[in-house]
Amino acid sequence: MFSCVKPYEDQNYSALRRDCLRRKVLFEDPLFPATDDSLYYKGTPGPTVRWKRPKDICEDPRLFVDGISSHDLHQGQVGNCWFVAACSSLASRESLWQKVIPDWKEQEWDPEKPNAYAGIFHFHFWRFGEWVDVVIDDRLPTVNNQLIYCHSNSRNEFWCALVEKAYAKLAGCYQALDGGNTADALVDFTGGVSEPIDLTEGDFASDETKRNQLFERMLKVHSRGGLISASIKAVTAADMEARLACGLVKGHAYAVTDVRKVRLGHGLLAFFKSEKLDMIRLRNPWGEREWNGPWSDTSEEWQKVSKSEREKMGVTVQDDGEFWMTFEDVCRYFTDIIKCRLINTSYLSIHKTWEEARLHGAWTLHEDPRQNRSGGCINHKDTFFQNPQYIFDVKKPEDEVLICIQQRPKRSTRREGKGENLAIGFDIYKVEENRQYRMHSLQHKAASSIYINSRSVFLRTDQPEGRYVIIPTTFEPGYAGEFLLRVFTDVPSNCRELRLDEPPHTCWSSLCGYPQLVTQVHVLGAAGLKDSPTGANSYVIIKCEGDKVRSAVQKGTSTPEYNVKGIFYRKKLSQPITVQVWNHRVLKDEFLGQVHLKADPDDLQALHTLHLRDRNSRQPSDLPGTVAVHILSSTSLMAV
Repeated sequence: MFSCVKPYEDQNYSALRRDCLRRKVLFEDPLFPATDDSLYYKGTPGPTVRWKRPKDICEDPRLFVDGISSHDLHQGQVGNCWFVAACSSLASRESLWQKVIPDWKEQEWDPEKPNAYAGIFHFHFWRFGEWVDVVIDDRLPTVNNQLIYCHSNSRNEFWCALVEKAYAKLAGCYQALDGGNTADALVDFTGGVSEPIDLTEGDFASDETKRNQLFERMLKVHSRGGLISASIKAVTAADMEARLACGLVKGHAYAVTDVRKVRLGHGLLAFFKSEKLDMIRLRNPWGEREWNGPWSDTSEEWQKVSKSEREKMGVTVQDDGEFWMTFEDVCRYFTDIIKCRLINTSYLSIHKTWEEARLHGAWTLHEDPRQNRSGGCINHKDTFFQNPQYIFDVKKPEDEVLICIQQRPKRSTRREGKGENLAIGFDIYKVEENRQYRMHSLQHKAASSIYINSRSVFLRTDQPEGRYVIIPTTFEPGYAGEFLLRVFTDVPSNCRELRLDEPPHTCWSSLCGYPQLVTQVHVLGAAGLKDSPTGANSYVIIKCEGDKVRSAVQKGTSTPEYNVKGIFYRKKLSQPITVQVWNHRVLKDEFLGQVHLKADPDDLQALHTLHLRDRNSRQPSDLPGTVAVHILSSTSLMAV
C-alpha cells in the first residue's frame, strides 16, 4: 500500500538515517528545529522549554511498553484533546496504527545495538489525497525534565509524543494543534471519510427509531475498522472544558473505543433471553474524569451482566478515563459524533466495495472577472456558475452516493500566523442525461451540503438513476484555494470536470455548421399506454439532429413517469425534435408511437400533452396514449 508514499518536504528517511549512522551523529531536523518557532506561531513562550532526547529524559527509552493501547495517552499543555482522542481510537486498531507507524519494529530502540540508533523517526499520514512520509528527530519539548505535550502512562514510552511531533510538523508548529477537529486527525490516520452527526439537531435522544438506526450504522463502522469520536459542544468560552455533574466535560473530544450490544442476564438464562443493551465505550484523553451515571465503573447496573460478559467487555473499576454508557445516554448528553468510515475499494473484500472518483480542483481568481472560478454559493446568483463543476452518473435505479470535499490544509508559521479554513460546501443538481458542457442556469437541486469552515465537508445521499453536476464553492465569492473532491458510488460514476462552456469551434464548424440554439427537453411521462393487464414496460427516446437520449424502462404501468431530460445544441432549426415511446421486449422492442415537436422557438415554450402517432403517419392513429413533454428552454447558445 505504501510503495507510493511521498516523502514530505523531500526528506528521505532511509537516506537520512544511513547518513547519520555513517557519520555517527544523531539526526537534527533542519525543517523542524528545536526552537520556539516549532512551538508557537504567535505569543510569547511561557516557562523555559528545553528540547531533550528520550535518552536524556529517562533510562531505557522505548517506542512501546507492553504494546500499544488507548490507555497510553495523556493530553499535555496544548489544547489538542481532539488529536489525542483520535490517537486513542487509532491505538485500538492494530491494522491502522501499523500504517501510521511504519517499520515500528525497526524503529524501536534496541539496547543490544546502541550504535544502530540515529535519533530519527518517520510516520505516515494521509494528506490531501496522498500518503506522506514525515521525518522527525527525537528531540522533544520538556519543562523540568517532563514532556509538556502528549505523553504516555509509562515515563519511558514515547510513541505518542513522537507521532504528535510529526503531526505538529505537518501543521507548522505545536501551537497550531490547539483547538483542532477530531475528524481531520481521523482522516489523516486512515485516508477514510469523516461524517459528522449533530445529535441535538437530529433529536436522537427522543426518537428511538432514528437512534437505533444510528447505532446500527456506528456498529457497522466500528466492526469494519473505522474510527469514531464524540463530544459535547461548548457554547461559550466559559463552557470550554467545564465539567458537568454527570462527570462529562464540555468542549472536549472523547474517543469511542468499543461499540457493542451487551447481553443482559446470568448463566444459561442469558442465552435464552433476547434482551440486549446498545452500549458505547468512551475514553477521556486526560486519562481521568469519567462518566458517573448509569453503567459507570462502580454502578450497580453491572450486576445485570454476567462476570464473563464483563470480562469480555474489559470493564475495570479505576479512574483511567475509560467508561461505558448506554447509547441512549450518549445521545442525551453528547451533542456531536464523528464517524470516520474506511471506504473499501478492494474487489477481494467480503464487505461492500465502493467505486471511488478522486479529482483535484481549485477556486481561482483572474484579472478578468468572467474567468474567475470562485463565484461563491447560490446566494451570489451572478457569479455562482463561475465555480468549478463536476459531472457524474448514477447508473442504478437508485444508489447511495458519498461525496466529500476537502480543502488543502494551511500551515501555521511565525510570519503568516495560523492558516484559517475557508467556509466551503457544495450543491448537487440533476441535469440532462446527455449534458457534456457547463451549467449556466439553475436546474433541479438534488441535494446540498452544509457550509462550514472545516477542512472537509461530507454528504451521504440516495439518488435515482441519472446524470448529476456537483458545484463545490466557497461561501463568499472571491476566495482562492485548492480542494480535493471524492465521490463514492456502488458502480463507476464516470466523474469528471466540466471545463467547456459550449461546443468547441473546430475546423469542421465552417463546413458542418455551428450550433445556433440550445433546447432543453423534459419528458415527464405518459398516460393510456396498454400492452397487458399490468401495463407496458415502456421507455422513451428523445431525438434531435442525430443525438438521442433514452430513459430507463418503466415496468408494468400504463402511466409511466419517465422524468428524463435532454439538452440539444442545434444547427438545423428546421428539423423537429422527436419523442418516441417503446415497449421493452426480451427479443425485440416494440414501437408504440412518436410525437414531433415543431422547430419554431415560439412554439417550444409550454407544457405539451401530445397524442402518440405512428412513425409513418402525420395524422393521429388508433394508438392509445399521450405523452407529456416540457420544453424547459430554447435559447441562444450561452444561456444554458
